Amino acid sequence: MKNITVNRITRNLFLGLFVLVLTASFTSCSKKVTFQTSTIVPAARGDVKITKDENKNYLIAIKIDNLAEVSRLDSSKKAYVVWMETEESMVKNIGQIKSDSNFLSSKLKATFETVSPVKPTKIFITAERDPQVQYPDSEIILTTNRL
Repeated sequence: MKNITVNRITRNLFLGLFVLVLTASFTSCSKKVTFQTSTIVPAARGDVKITKDENKNYLIAIKIDNLAEVSRLDSSKKAYVVWMETEESMVKNIGQIKSDSNFLSSKLKATFETVSPVKPTKIFITAERDPQVQYPDSEIILTTNRL
């Protein structure tokens, strides 16, 4: 009777340890970072999740709540642009968060996803006149700390 109980406890312990190691291996490949509070849009909250895929590319996924429509910030601004800073201090425009009904709901939620072959060290969002700009404006809406 004691032998059966010890074997059952040992088996359950190893099973629990296996599940823990398996879970840790899936989550260790991704990093989730919260945006700092914005001085321009203080209600905006969001996070960035960076995952390395099997091709050694980086999937960058952004979720934001309470992001005001870009037209409400300044009449000359037309788009929210997402920027990535790399280890070489290179800053790159990686896309636009569109402020239409497909991306921003009535609850002012936005999502953004892209893939990069280069590891990002910082992600930030600016409001720009042109979504195709090559250099960010000085007005940063949301930013992360170093990743």
